[in-house]
Amino acid sequence: MIERDAEQLESPVSKEADHEERDFEIGLRPQSLAEFIGQEPLKANLEIFIQAAKQRGEPMEHVLLYGNPGLGKTTLAHILANEMGAQIRVTSGPALERVGDLAAILSNLGPGDVLFIDEIHRLNKSIEEVLYPAMEDYALDIIVGKGPTARTLRLNLEKFTIIGATTRLSLLSSPLRDRFGVTHHLNFYEEPDIGQIISRSAGILDVQIDQSSTQLLACRSRRTPRIANRLLRRVRDFAQVKADGQINQQVCQDSLIMLDIDHFGLDPVDRLILKIMIEKFSGGPVGLSTLAAASQEEIQTIEEVHEPFLMQLGLIQRTPRGRTVTPAAYTHLGFDPPVQKLS
Repeated sequence: MIERDAEQLESPVSKEADHEERDFEIGLRPQSLAEFIGQEPLKANLEIFIQAAKQRGEPMEHVLLYGNPGLGKTTLAHILANEMGAQIRVTSGPALERVGDLAAILSNLGPGDVLFIDEIHRLNKSIEEVLYPAMEDYALDIIVGKGPTARTLRLNLEKFTIIGATTRLSLLSSPLRDRFGVTHHLNFYEEPDIGQIISRSAGILDVQIDQSSTQLLACRSRRTPRIANRLLRRVRDFAQVKADGQINQQVCQDSLIMLDIDHFGLDPVDRLILKIMIEKFSGGPVGLSTLAAASQEEIQTIEEVHEPFLMQLGLIQRTPRGRTVTPAAYTHLGFDPPVQKLS
């Protein structure tokens, strides 16, 4: 029988960072493309676009970055602003509740400034429509009055760059998506890159960590920088309290055991999802809403946080009828894989 213990299954993997963790991430954030580790094809393209814009004396084209949470979309937005020598204003789709909110931000942007909109797929439709002329013509159309006496005023804006970030590209409307001149997907990182990120973060935090511990954290960080830095932070706490402050392989292994992170990098919620699919639904197929109800997790959390990594590992797969687990998932959890029926 599967039971969920909220305290036991508190996951070190989550979609968003809390306020304390955002401050922690800001301190570790690279300030230039040269410092940014990984995503080499993306960096090469952005370097060209930045140089070309500087040579023309123009702001960059509008940029859309999409990919899973924690891969560096916000970091890249700040880096692009730094590289262009521009000021950056930060907001998010849910924070822009009224057209006046957007108008106030846009009208206060200076020449070449950057407006970063996180979770841009959650923009209100009316706000999105105001954004179209702002992005294309650098103008803001304001309706004055109501009824037959209403008239439209056009307010000219300084030339600026919008950088949008989203985890759900498919939820962006086609008109909005088409107005971005540069669209890039952030991939999961390779383990050597994650290792470099951990070493860099440890240096900034003045934490002593050996190479074997760095490699161990890298292979359990789900190929995601945010999770790598989060695990480093928690292992640092463990080393400070239980050891002499230095992170060696034994300290690192003990910390990961306490955090319940297995050798694949799966956390308790990942394993709960797989276990539910195997024990309650005979390995699937099972619908996402049914899986969310059975695991007491939100549909969006499963779809954006847990499912992509489980698919990367080849532990689950999508079918037209729903999600199914693979024989590798049975083996990983200690179950006997089902016997394949001969047709």
